[in-house]
Amino acid sequence: MKKLATLLLAASLALLPQGLAWAQDDDDDDDGPEITLSSKDVPELVLGAPDDDFAVNRQNFELVAGQAYRWQITSKGRLEYKFFTDLFRNVWMNQIVIEDLEVHMNGAPAWLEFDAPGTIQVQFVAARPGFFTWSVPDLEDRGMKGSIIIK
Repeated sequence: MKKLATLLLAASLALLPQGLAWAQDDDDDDDGPEITLSSKDVPELVLGAPDDDFAVNRQNFELVAGQAYRWQITSKGRLEYKFFTDLFRNVWMNQIVIEDLEVHMNGAPAWLEFDAPGTIQVQFVAARPGFFTWSVPDLEDRGMKGSIIIK
């Protein structure tokens, strides 16, 4: 019975993404970025500006596998923006927050849509390393696209 319990515990722990249960100690700079139990902020992504509907403040993002994140995606332009990313299918989605209202789900959203200026905050755990993209369909050639690397 004890052997079975040990096997079940080991199997359960193997399914947890790195960093959900424990923080990684980063005493040595050679180990890479520190993974913490608290969520870290991803630099905000701003789509559009009052004077340029195709402006993007940042195109590329770098995250660490096993870390929890908060990411604010903001629309400031006058167009309708559909924000697509394959990242959402490759993370553990915690919640989406819009004006202090929370959306909790069991799975990833297909896309985020901005019909008016505003901010949507996405909270997730970067579950596995990889290269992902984001874009606003039909506006990629105007610079509304980028990458998300999870190391």
